Amino acid sequence: MPGWWSESRTFWREYRANYKHTGAVLPSGRSLGRALATFVRERPTSAAGGIKILEIGPGTGAVTRQICAALSPDDELDLCELNTAFVEVLRQRLADERPFCGVADRVRIFHQPIEELAVEGRYDLVVSCLPLNNFQVNEVEGILGQLPRLLRPGGTLSFFQYIGIRKLRGVVAGANDRKRLDGIGRAMDGVLVGEVRRDHVWANVPPAYVHHVRFDAAIAEPRP
Repeated sequence: MPGWWSESRTFWREYRANYKHTGAVLPSGRSLGRALATFVRERPTSAAGGIKILEIGPGTGAVTRQICAALSPDDELDLCELNTAFVEVLRQRLADERPFCGVADRVRIFHQPIEELAVEGRYDLVVSCLPLNNFQVNEVEGILGQLPRLLRPGGTLSFFQYIGIRKLRGVVAGANDRKRLDGIGRAMDGVLVGEVRRDHVWANVPPAYVHHVRFDAAIAEPRP
């Protein structure tokens, strides 16, 4: 599997260079990718005209692969990635690797932070692959605060957390890091009030929860 090895080497190199924004030593596994792409496959019947999807932090495209494989002909996919090396990998895959190249005409890459993303319209589905437990509390709050302007009313956010990692880190971390992790937990809990489904993905390293959160009209309206 030369593609997998190449992807993993790139991921490991970027992990060592920037642990905060990479967050894992290997790309997400196939099972985790499929779980995150659940609502691309299980779309509402009202979405006959296609849906608009945003993936935040796609990395080398492990989850993107599952999303691309599930796209319908009228769907559109935007990728927002900060890491330059990962952006180059994504562009190469869209140019010559299936299933990426088969949908490349409906995929856009935004090489920038999610906080700076400015697009017309809103998304039916946002898939986040960001390692939120690595960020500062204000950064997590800022990222989660973007959702009301990105998701349409009734839209769905899918994101993952590694099972037990925050508790484990809380045990071995210092007081400041425990305080940071507690703040991140509270910020995530505020989003999880709209959770409609939770998948346990044991066949991943490490195992993960995938949360699917539905944003109703009241939540999804932009704040004044």
